[in-house]
Amino acid sequence: MTFTPQGKHLIAGHWVSGTDTFRSSPATGSGADYARGTEADVDRAVTAAEDAFWSYGYLSRDTRAAFLDAIADEIEARGADITAIGTAETGLPAARLEGERGRTTGQLRLFATHIRLGAHLDARHDPALPDRSPLPRPDLRMIQRPIGPVAVFGASNFPLAFSTAGGDTAAALAAGCPVVVKGHPAHPGTGEIVAQAIHAAITRCDMHPGVFSLIQGDQVGFAQALVQHPLISAVGFTGSLKAGRALFDLCAQRPEPIPFFGELGSVNPMFILPAAARARADDIGTGWAGSLTMGAGQFCTNPGIAVIPTGADGDRIVAAAARALADAAPQTMLTDGIAAAYREGQERFAARNVVRPVVTTRSDGRSATPNLYETDADSYLADHGLGEEIFGPSGLVVRVADAAQMAQLARGFDGQLTATIHMDAEDAEQARDLLPILERKAGRILVNGFPTGVEVADSMVHGGPYPASTNFGATSVGTLSIRRFLRPVCYQNLPEDLPIPG
Repeated sequence: MTFTPQGKHLIAGHWVSGTDTFRSSPATGSGADYARGTEADVDRAVTAAEDAFWSYGYLSRDTRAAFLDAIADEIEARGADITAIGTAETGLPAARLEGERGRTTGQLRLFATHIRLGAHLDARHDPALPDRSPLPRPDLRMIQRPIGPVAVFGASNFPLAFSTAGGDTAAALAAGCPVVVKGHPAHPGTGEIVAQAIHAAITRCDMHPGVFSLIQGDQVGFAQALVQHPLISAVGFTGSLKAGRALFDLCAQRPEPIPFFGELGSVNPMFILPAAARARADDIGTGWAGSLTMGAGQFCTNPGIAVIPTGADGDRIVAAAARALADAAPQTMLTDGIAAAYREGQERFAARNVVRPVVTTRSDGRSATPNLYETDADSYLADHGLGEEIFGPSGLVVRVADAAQMAQLARGFDGQLTATIHMDAEDAEQARDLLPILERKAGRILVNGFPTGVEVADSMVHGGPYPASTNFGATSVGTLSIRRFLRPVCYQNLPEDLPIPG
């Protein structure tokens, strides 16, 4: 059986056409027309989600886990069709999309296991102490409960793992929260086929149809209506700082403010310590170039900045990176808009006289080739614009004179998703001094590695201080991400014949 998109929304179990459409802009092949969402579509979807919450939020953990497993099964059943349309829409290679599909189903199954164990409940019990003096203590029980309908915004750079059925959706559904997804216009066909998989799982598991809806669109208005709908309890977002901050502000300005869990951008600095530079300059430079260009640099964990000592050892790292980048072939970017923003980033660096070009290339149309620039620590600290993310295969070397200047530079970074230390045994003392600084700057700290790629595992943290994310206490990857869509409830003196939900 072949699964193809029809250009419709999925709203409360029904495939809905629109009176207005937008046309997709795939990397290869012809575009197709997709319905544009409206405020009325949003209201229908969110109202159905609220209605679904009263049953879905109170299902057994095993029943919800079976639903997550069923979604994973249905996505795998559509694997070839998802890959075919995904490669056409995004220009990503088939192997990358197949791996991302496995990551998506892996997230769903990881959460199924997690909630079966009840680990997300954080259950606590203080038994009654009726004879305590001077006052008795009541029986107190606490568990985490779902918060209500959640809005999820699909990401441009991950059409599967951070979009329709990706991490935010998987975590919210696992928590017991119905989901309304705003599909990303860069890959609407991919999103619709994944929505078909979720719809099939809803039917197979006899779930309330309002438990999931997908609304497509390329306009701002209905996105604003979604985050401002009074029945939406939280928002999950992966995207640009500008768009994310605008939605964050709307959430905060509501009559009843709600949490906005946004991942907004990061330059993911790497700090190369002296002994590591001396011993492994070529390997570090070549490895950085590979990480920088992976997926045309369109990863939120792309290591856009390398902090490197001045001197001959640092020169060798830069030279090795430059050689590897000069040999890199052009890659297709996800959208015309992302490609244009990448070229604008190049122009921004080229206009700064404190930045020295190391490798410069010309990128045309939707393709991108890598660029490498260099500056010094004082110039970087004096110009905040040098720390703005360039989404694509662009790297900046920042040279430091000594350990003190490296630490000063580290303190000057904004919040990050990741920070990396490259070190050898002789660097241990400097690394110990650097580590507390980086703990305050990043959600994940790596040693002797490259941050591109995020493992789906219990211990993973994908988040960090602003502007990497809007909530430094949250993660969008790993089982801890379910906590974003739960809140603690204490039950006092609840009788045995009134069982606690969950």
